[in-house]
Amino acid sequence: MGGALVHGADGVYLRDMFSTLKSRLRRDPVVPVIRLSGVIAQGARPGTISDAAFGPLIERAFRGKPRAVALVINSPGGSPAQSSLVGARIRRLADETKVPVLAFVEDVAASGGYWLATAADEILVDATSIVGSIGVISAGFGFPALLDRWGVERRVYTAGRSKSQLDPFRPENPEDVARLDGLLAQLHETFIAQVKGRRGAKLAAGADLFTGEVFIGARAVELGLADGVAHLEPELKARFGDKVRLVRLGVRRPLFGRLGLSLQGQSMAEGAMAAVEDRALWARYGL
Repeated sequence: MGGALVHGADGVYLRDMFSTLKSRLRRDPVVPVIRLSGVIAQGARPGTISDAAFGPLIERAFRGKPRAVALVINSPGGSPAQSSLVGARIRRLADETKVPVLAFVEDVAASGGYWLATAADEILVDATSIVGSIGVISAGFGFPALLDRWGVERRVYTAGRSKSQLDPFRPENPEDVARLDGLLAQLHETFIAQVKGRRGAKLAAGADLFTGEVFIGARAVELGLADGVAHLEPELKARFGDKVRLVRLGVRRPLFGRLGLSLQGQSMAEGAMAAVEDRALWARYGL
């Protein structure tokens, strides 16, 4: 009888028992989808990615033996440490559960955003996605003449001659700059090792991919920074069938956060400065 209907004594049409049982026993493939969108930064500031905020979500995604876990990435980067922590958590769980991870890049996966993408087994991009920026940057402001102009005296007391390095209210010190360059070089080498360790032989031979340059869609695929051009839903249906069930997971913002308020004592000035810094990261890629 398959999916036929039978007429009950009460005049209500009921599904054929065999069809109902078959439907209940059938388990459609499940793929949790985690959206990693925003600047990567420590803490739980709305619109940012951190291990503290996304850790529980990532742990949840790998439970119940899903067919795969999909990452939707749209990030210009940010904190190297948070990029490493989030990426390492994804990779650890993928290895423990033997669940494949697919990363789908939207507008941009640059710098730390690309680090997150390398945690996946495959990186899939849009034809217009911006990918790469395998480098490290440190930016700030200097106001050495501002205090003099206003007649303000700067007083700093330290134990350890490097404790007050790169003070924005003092003239730039060449020793401080050299020390910072050394730190950035170490971070860059760590980033390069992450990309080489995850992408391996996929990277185009002889290509200099670690200058901080970014690449668009198909070019990123040619260079081995990505595996193909594809979009989330059609790609997952092609791999797991039309019945694949996408379970979208997201970090829920606290009520006060949704109302634009803060329980962490962050001043309006601090919030405004953080927003400017975030905007600058996105603007670096024309977004």
